[in-house]
Amino acid sequence: MGYTEIFVTIILALLLFLAHQNRLFPWNWPLIKLVPTLYLKSHELYDKITQILTENNSTIVFKTSWFTKTDILVTSDPANVQHILNSRYSIYQRGSEFRKAFDFFGNAIFLKDIEEWKEEKKFTHAFYKENQFHKTYFKVIHQTLEKSLIPVLDHMSLQSQVLDMQILFNRYMLDTTCLLVTGSDPGSLRIGFPKSPLLDAMDDMAEIVFCRHILPERVWKLQRWLGIGKEKKTAKACNILNQTIADYVYEKQELAAMNQENGDDFDVLKFYLSKAVTKGSMKYTEKGFLAANVMTLLYAGRDTSAALLTWFFYLISRNPLAEKKILAEIRQNFPPRKHFLPSAEELSKLLYLHCALCESLRLFPTTPVVIREPIKEDVLPSGHRVDENTKVILCSYAMGRMPEIWGEDCKEFKPERWMLAGKGGIKHVGSNRFLGFGSGPWACPGKELAFTRMKAVAATILHNFNVEVVPAGQTVCPGVSAVLTVKHGLKAIVSSKWI
Repeated sequence: MGYTEIFVTIILALLLFLAHQNRLFPWNWPLIKLVPTLYLKSHELYDKITQILTENNSTIVFKTSWFTKTDILVTSDPANVQHILNSRYSIYQRGSEFRKAFDFFGNAIFLKDIEEWKEEKKFTHAFYKENQFHKTYFKVIHQTLEKSLIPVLDHMSLQSQVLDMQILFNRYMLDTTCLLVTGSDPGSLRIGFPKSPLLDAMDDMAEIVFCRHILPERVWKLQRWLGIGKEKKTAKACNILNQTIADYVYEKQELAAMNQENGDDFDVLKFYLSKAVTKGSMKYTEKGFLAANVMTLLYAGRDTSAALLTWFFYLISRNPLAEKKILAEIRQNFPPRKHFLPSAEELSKLLYLHCALCESLRLFPTTPVVIREPIKEDVLPSGHRVDENTKVILCSYAMGRMPEIWGEDCKEFKPERWMLAGKGGIKHVGSNRFLGFGSGPWACPGKELAFTRMKAVAATILHNFNVEVVPAGQTVCPGVSAVLTVKHGLKAIVSSKWI
């Protein structure tokens, strides 16, 4: 913690003491209780929010308008979630502050308000319907498992080295996503974990974005101007991101102009360029548009899946019975062969593994909060009134720990809760109660693809290697970032199951 952070912590602690003793400040008490957690124990932030919501019937308003001109409503009420993301979604926008926090994304589709987003979505999401995309998707998964993930784990196994599983998954997901989106392999997952400026820049910007959502705009902009706090990393990280992605776009445009693209290969950039020409929509070939949406896909394809796999391996290490059931299911459906690469059909049979991933996502949702801003006055099902001066935060982390939704055992890791009794299928849970992949028009279109890739990675590792999470010397807790990562990573030792 630097001198600036220490100074801020002392001042906030003093204000907290004075406010508690004399009620000198126009803050409501739940916000006061949250402040020291935010600055002193930031890794406990989501648990503290969950506790406050539990004590306040799943919805609480933090009166901060005296300072920021905006009150903050936080809710985990499924009726409110349904209302905000589905029934009345058109008046709950991501808002100007959201766009400012993600300003380095440029003109990305997810920053657009609903009407403009609907129009661009028809173009930017069209590749999901292409048969060639799905063929390439599985080809890339197999290619990166065989040539990157397995060789790295074989090496770590022979060396008996401690491995950070989160770093492993971040690198794997970056390489596979980059291959699918740009046709280029950044080569970040190699033996020895070579330095990856793109990977580091993406991590820095994810942390910066989270802090921008917590701090008032005037504060983080002042930090950026002074070059202090998290914002001091902004310029360098942005330059690396923008230059790397601009290079990918330029290379693809040059190949397209010279008709040197391989007709059998599929990647999203190539699809965008050819589709734009076919439709006569040349605005979609502009470098700014392409770069912004490439960056969006890289983040969407890397961060969430890598974080969830890390939490998954942590949770099964603490629940050996669940791990035993997963291993039995893999043995039942995979041949006893070293470095076997599963097909889509074989992965579809791993129902218990699928349930375990859903359960991991329930307990540690990769997007722990969803932020919306109403553009006009509205009344929520809970009776709370909001307007354009209210920031609405849906806390999916708290929703995963609500006894009203999941029962009194809601804090336990139980993949069985996702199984259909007697039918052997996966139980459907409404997105107003389980926000793992969003809800309403903003729901993630790549849900099934994400599960396929995560199951392929998890099953390949568990089929070929023993993974022992290091029991001593590490504290596993959520980090403070735009994606719910493990704060200090997950240290483990892997050993081969095959002689």
